[in-house]
Amino acid sequence: MTVRGRTVTTDRLDQPRALRPSLRPHYDPETFGRLSERIARFLGTARFLVYMTVFVSVWVIWNVVVPPNLKFDPYPFIFLTLMLSLQASYAAPLILLAQNRQSDRDRIQYEADREAAERNQAEIEYLTREIAGLRLALSEVATRDYLRAELSRLLEELTERR
Repeated sequence: MTVRGRTVTTDRLDQPRALRPSLRPHYDPETFGRLSERIARFLGTARFLVYMTVFVSVWVIWNVVVPPNLKFDPYPFIFLTLMLSLQASYAAPLILLAQNRQSDRDRIQYEADREAAERNQAEIEYLTREIAGLRLALSEVATRDYLRAELSRLLEELTERR
């Protein structure tokens, strides 16, 4: 469209917008969430504890035993502390993200279970009403004992008349 000699582009509402370049990195939240769950699951295993124990032990032993020119982190192991702090600063949010995803799954499962319980309750109430109806109907139906008693009474009446 041209207005006063200039070309003006207007966004049409019936067409999708063109993607704008962004400086933010693009990531798939679902993929990132699955990755964070895998990492959080690994952080909670005995294997991780063994690996970390071996890593820290080798680090400390190396920096205590080897000659001074080969030490890369002498006592008080400032670089080791920095590495462990960095690992913890990444582990905590990943664990929280995994917990949030698990709570979302639990909420969905709870809602599905609640709906199933409501359906089951409705079915139980229906069956209870049906059984009550059958009991009422059976109370009006002659039972075998009642028929035997009536036939015996009729037989006695017939024998008395003869």
